[in-house]
Amino acid sequence: MAKRIKSLPQERGSVLFDIVYTDGSRASNRRVPVEILGGLDGDEPARQLIAEQDEAIAQKSGRPAREILSLTRSPPPTPKPAA
Repeated sequence: MAKRIKSLPQERGSVLFDIVYTDGSRASNRRVPVEILGGLDGDEPARQLIAEQDEAIAQKSGRPAREILSLTRSPPPTPKPAA
């Protein structure tokens, strides 16, 4: 039986981001479509999309939305050596 090899997020059309909120909490590997990135705005569209997602999550959970302090791209995952 052949082993399934996962493709990298960039090959699937998305970029991963690590987020630090003003309260000190973190969120890793938040997925953002590549189509909204680039151009003169850089990663600012990703900040807006993630803020909208956080607002929707906050409304559903009944908690206040957290404010984003910093947003950085996650480093690309390193492939695991074949066993």
